[in-house]
Amino acid sequence: MAEIKLATEVRTEFGKGAARRIRRANQVPGVVYGHGAESVHITLPGHELLLALRTANVLIGLEIDGKDALVIPKAVQRHPLKGTIEHVDLLTVKRGEKVEVEIAVHVEGDLAPGANLLEFVQNTLLVEAEATHIPESVTVSVAGLDAGDSIIAKDVPLPKGSVLAGDEDAIVIQVVAAQAEEPSADEAAAETEGAEA
Repeated sequence: MAEIKLATEVRTEFGKGAARRIRRANQVPGVVYGHGAESVHITLPGHELLLALRTANVLIGLEIDGKDALVIPKAVQRHPLKGTIEHVDLLTVKRGEKVEVEIAVHVEGDLAPGANLLEFVQNTLLVEAEATHIPESVTVSVAGLDAGDSIIAKDVPLPKGSVLAGDEDAIVIQVVAAQAEEPSADEAAAETEGAEA
């Protein structure tokens, strides 16, 4: 995974008013924590951060007070209507260190013939991976699966260097038979009248 570099400034002002001023300047308030070090409050460039966060579990390189830091996003707060980033929590990581992250589950292939539906019980998996080699996602084949079939976490093929960190017996995907819709009261009455005529 490529590392994205972002410029940062250490923040000395706190509170709602300071956060609003930061956002008006097209920046995002954030906090960097981890490895037992004291939390550092920073500001990040809004647009560049938005682009970086399009990649799940992105590895971000920061320069904080002249020192380089590698971080991954742990919590991102977005505006409920605008979708803009309001605040970000970043976790410090080191090269070679293992971290637990959630990765997206994608599917490929066609289900068995019939009126079957694919249901995602979990659309992410908790895995442990080396901080600089976090997979973006995993792909599971659902080819030929029929109603009643399911895929559990331990059956999902993980990329090399990643291990499952969550419940290995948890159902990730299941196939269910499509339910026939019950006719509405009006439709049922029309069918009855038609049969009597």
